[in-house]
Amino acid sequence: MKAVFYEAFGGPDVLQYGELPDPHIGPDSMVVEVRAAGINPVDYKIRQGYLAGLIDATFPVVPGWDVSGVVVAVGLDTPEYQVGDEVLAYVRKDSVGGGTLAELVSVPVRTAALKPSGVSFEDAAALPLAGLTALQTVRRAGVTAGQSVLVHAAAGGVGSFATQLAVLAGARVIGTAGTANFDYLRSLGAEPIAYGDHLVDQARALEPDGFDVILDYVGGAAMDSVPELLLPGGRVVSIADGRAAQYGGQTAWVRPDHDGLAELAGLVAEGKLAVNVAGVYELERAADAYRELEGGHVRGKLVVRP
Repeated sequence: MKAVFYEAFGGPDVLQYGELPDPHIGPDSMVVEVRAAGINPVDYKIRQGYLAGLIDATFPVVPGWDVSGVVVAVGLDTPEYQVGDEVLAYVRKDSVGGGTLAELVSVPVRTAALKPSGVSFEDAAALPLAGLTALQTVRRAGVTAGQSVLVHAAAGGVGSFATQLAVLAGARVIGTAGTANFDYLRSLGAEPIAYGDHLVDQARALEPDGFDVILDYVGGAAMDSVPELLLPGGRVVSIADGRAAQYGGQTAWVRPDHDGLAELAGLVAEGKLAVNVAGVYELERAADAYRELEGGHVRGKLVVRP
C-alpha cells in the first residue's frame, strides 16, 4: 500500500511517501480502506520525539489517528461491522506505528463507529480526535444550561467543537481567539475575546463575577489567568497544562469511545454540530499539511486524502 511514514524523529522533512506492507488484521479489528484521514497537533509532537516517554513508537511510523473509510476485511470477532460498511474511527493503539495516513489501516472495533450516510468522508475524518476531546472535556467539566463557560483556543480544532457542544448544553460561551476569528466564533454561538495582555479585563467585562467552567485547549498564558477568572467551586479542564490540578481541575487525555463517536457523528448528520475542514491535501502532500498545521493558525481541521 501507499503510505506516509517516518523512520526517525524530526520535522516535516523526515516524512516519506512510498510503499509499505498492508496492515495485519487482529481478531477484534478490521481493515479499512482510507478515504480521508484527519491530522492533529499530537501527530507532529510524537514525530518530533516530545512524547517518547509517554507513547512507544515502532518505526517506520505511519502517523495519524483519525480516519474515515470503507471496511474491506474483518477479524474473527467483529460482529459490529461487515465488509462494505462506511466507518469513522479514532485509531489510537497502545503504540504508534500503523496510523491512518495510508491507503489501508487496521482499526480496532472499539475505536470505530458507523459513518452516517449524510456525512462526507472529509467531515467524518476531521471529527474523531478533536470531537471526542471536546465531548469528554465538556462532560468532565459538567457543563450545564445557564452556566458561564470560557473556552481557550475556541477557534481551533478542539475548541470549535467544544464551543458548539457547550452552546448545545445551554451555556453562555465566551471564547478566546485571534481577532480574525471573531465572526467565526459568533457563528458558533460564542462571544469572542482576544488573546493577549488584556484577556482578564475582556473576560471580566463580560462576566464580572467569573466563570463556572474554564476549558483550556492551549495552556501557558491561558492557564495563568485561571485564578482570576474561575468562580469559587468552578471547574477547569485542560488538555495542554498540568496546572489544572492546582485549581481543583483535571488534565484530560482523550480516549477512544465508540458511543461518544457515534453520538458526535449523529449530531453532525442532524446539522446540530458543524465540522470546519480548513483544507484537504492529497496523501503525497502530507508533509505540506503538517507544515501548515505546525504554523499554528489553522481554523478548524486539516484532512489528508489518498
